[in-house]
Amino acid sequence: MKKWVKLFFFTMIISIIPVVITSCVGANEENNEEQRNNSNEGNAETTPSNQNGENNASQSNSNDQTTNDQSRTEQEDPIVWGVDSASYTTVNLLQCVTSNYGNPQVWGRYLGTKEGISAGLDQQEVELLQDNNIEILPIYNHVENLTGYEKGVNEAESAISMAEDLGIPAGVAIFVDAEPIYPVDSAFIQGWYDTINASDYVAGLYGVFEPDSNLSNAFNAISNEAKKNTIIWSAYPKTQITTKENAPSYQPEGPENFKLYGWQYGIEAETCNIDTNLFKEEMIKYLW
Repeated sequence: MKKWVKLFFFTMIISIIPVVITSCVGANEENNEEQRNNSNEGNAETTPSNQNGENNASQSNSNDQTTNDQSRTEQEDPIVWGVDSASYTTVNLLQCVTSNYGNPQVWGRYLGTKEGISAGLDQQEVELLQDNNIEILPIYNHVENLTGYEKGVNEAESAISMAEDLGIPAGVAIFVDAEPIYPVDSAFIQGWYDTINASDYVAGLYGVFEPDSNLSNAFNAISNEAKKNTIIWSAYPKTQITTKENAPSYQPEGPENFKLYGWQYGIEAETCNIDTNLFKEEMIKYLW
């Protein structure tokens, strides 16, 4: 009987040992899992701070990139190079310009001949220039006293007639030449604008827009509508004649916040009878 009891207890002990071992292993695994979870939670609590730093850096880089893109856009506004000339445009003159200065995209020419001053544009010239993909900028220079409203009306009517005779299409700007030695007042500019604006054409004004000059003051005194819609071609400041490749950056002076689309920066080239200009790309839609 005693042997049987000993055997019974021995058997029970043997059967319990695996259960105890399994329980201990399970408990250890649970403890390890809990430690891993706690560690992950600790890392998770510190992660947002790092993410914020990364997000802030990313946002800063994004803002810097936007600023740089805007700066590049402002600096890279399309500017085109061109010339104007009082001389009749022959094949030789065109070749002189392209060989010595570059290929112009714009060529300013005069409506009607003014004896001793400028040769008038004709159809043969128009074909030559347009066959070479050059836009024509029409200039009216048959007035030397730019004062009085009626005078502005009359000169505008003359310019319109010349443009129509030449076949200049609607929407093209006609630039009245206000030389610095000519008297000018706001009444003339207003009359010029009102009459051109009532036609199929667009009012343009060329001159030396030096600060506080008669021309600048006269322009500032016209109606807001006229100021808003007149296309400005400024001959100020003057630098020097250059090739297309060496042209300066576009920095004309003239009426601010209006359509200042052209700058005659250099005059009286020695090799060819031209002046050199820069134009904003917006000018192209007002040319022929």
